[in-house]
Amino acid sequence: MISDRKLQHLNLCMEKDVEYRQKKTGFGDVELIHKALPQIDKEEISLETEFLGKKLGAPIIITGITGGHPASQAINQALAKAAEELKIGMGMGSQRAAVENPELEPTYTVIRDEAPSTLVIGNIGAPQVEFAEKAANMMDLDAMAIHLNSLQEAIQPEGDVDSKTYLENIKKATETLDIPVIAKETGAGIKREDAVALEKAGVAAIDIAGAGGTSWAAVETYRSKDRSLGDLFWDWGIPTTVSTVEVSESVKIPILSSGGIRTGLDMAKAIALGADAAGIALPLLKEAYQGPEAVVARLEKFIEELKVAMYLVGASNLTELKNIDLVIQGKTKDWLQERGIETSKYARRSL
Repeated sequence: MISDRKLQHLNLCMEKDVEYRQKKTGFGDVELIHKALPQIDKEEISLETEFLGKKLGAPIIITGITGGHPASQAINQALAKAAEELKIGMGMGSQRAAVENPELEPTYTVIRDEAPSTLVIGNIGAPQVEFAEKAANMMDLDAMAIHLNSLQEAIQPEGDVDSKTYLENIKKATETLDIPVIAKETGAGIKREDAVALEKAGVAAIDIAGAGGTSWAAVETYRSKDRSLGDLFWDWGIPTTVSTVEVSESVKIPILSSGGIRTGLDMAKAIALGADAAGIALPLLKEAYQGPEAVVARLEKFIEELKVAMYLVGASNLTELKNIDLVIQGKTKDWLQERGIETSKYARRSL
């Protein structure tokens, strides 16, 4: 039953090690170049931005975590209250459970109830795009994320592994829905060729959700009787930094960089690499169980860290942050150069 599976996923993310083991996000390979003369006032740094026509107080989106089980309602309520207070965006877990069982709708609609003015993003899987219109009508949404989770489906005992119509489904959704459509990976990253195809299909934004944070192969490994397949593909995917660069260099639509972002410094690096906003999920789950105050406190820490990073590179706003000098090293540099992307230009943008 989908609702029970939702609860299993929540419990596993709280209780088990579900992050990538060896593969990293790549943020450790990215060095923002210190500016000894920032020549700005840290207290005047602006984090305000706009994402899909919605103004945000900071370039942060709480990406889809949960919904679809009674236990998830309080979690979404806490997250939504924090999102509204700080004027950041919030997504939700797949709405399929509530489309099939309307009694579960409050586990999702509580988000808009508690966040009446900020960016709220719906969620449906690429194999279930026929549910997209019902999911969009469930509440007042600003956008609909269509998630791509082929890795999870391949490891999941009851997974759907027929992806022949994914792109066609997404194109249909962009043509029929009255709200923008976001293509969203779920932790294995998006390469530039796929990003170009998604842009051509009409999506309004892309959440690259790269590798290095939560591994859904890991989550499904704990649910499987035979753990060998999940263990083998635990670290599968494109690192977050690599995917952020590949996609930002290939498309003109907004990009959300998520997947293993654990600090405000990671956020600064993601935006400097080309993202328009940063997404976080797992780091807020424990706080969500504690209540909205704990979520706000954690998010404020992210925001302060982001501001300090911006101050130290002399960026007074996000446009300036996108154009600072940085150095890409190590495996991230090797990967990008093998993919035909010249990394040295990032170190010389201010010249």
